[in-house]
Amino acid sequence: MSRISPPAPRLVIEGLSKSFNGRAAIAEVSFAVDEHEFVAVLGPSGAGKTTLFRCIAELLSPESGTVRLASGDGAARRERHHVAVIFQQFNLVSRLTALENVLAGRLGYMPAWRGLLRRFTRADRLLALECLDRVGLLEHAMARADRLSGGQQQRVAIARALAQQPRLILADEPVASLDPSTADGVMALLKSIARSEGVAVLCSLHQVPFARAYADRIIGLTRGRVVLQSSGDAFDEAAYRALYGAVAVAVPGKGRDDQQGSTHHGNFNRASAQA
Repeated sequence: MSRISPPAPRLVIEGLSKSFNGRAAIAEVSFAVDEHEFVAVLGPSGAGKTTLFRCIAELLSPESGTVRLASGDGAARRERHHVAVIFQQFNLVSRLTALENVLAGRLGYMPAWRGLLRRFTRADRLLALECLDRVGLLEHAMARADRLSGGQQQRVAIARALAQQPRLILADEPVASLDPSTADGVMALLKSIARSEGVAVLCSLHQVPFARAYADRIIGLTRGRVVLQSSGDAFDEAAYRALYGAVAVAVPGKGRDDQQGSTHHGNFNRASAQA
């Protein structure tokens, strides 16, 4: 009888700390994210989520601790194109087409001169088209980015991330600028990518209902420290209060229409899982 291999960690963080002007933004943060896993990071404003993501993406240098990106065979090989970042504000080039924006995800695989001249190979173009198809935007491949809706632009950004063929996707509040219905679709897409592509997805959120509905695991940060780790299903009112403290007031509420404009200042149980 063949044995099922346990999930392989794609991201391992150990003892990560970073301070600004003597004040700790994150302190002794440790956790791992496995392949196929969707992990949400929650916490009040100022909890350290942005600093954590910037350290993982090598936009900031931590003072102590390690960030290790592991390949499928367990070896540590950290290259920039192995980590894709999805931003709240999409970060597309508005005058370029959706296809041209997605092709930017291939720049890490080619010499700088080819990138400057935008001399992409046929294989790169086919891959970019496949990525647009994966996010449901193939028919918009030749549309300028600024002609697309907010939800479509975020899907282009996700396609660009997929074009990098990453091992890890960092999604930094990817639905903060979207309406609830569109945000639902983006969250479902990210979880589907984690499942089907074997990518580890680490997503920072302010919307507790989305974390509960889509995350395999929730990591809670408060004052720069990990104060809880929970499955999405097990993230109950006690966990909610432990994370948000005095601001967590449980107000009965049901249904996705409650999500309009929601942050953590609402009932933790607003959304039912649509995994």
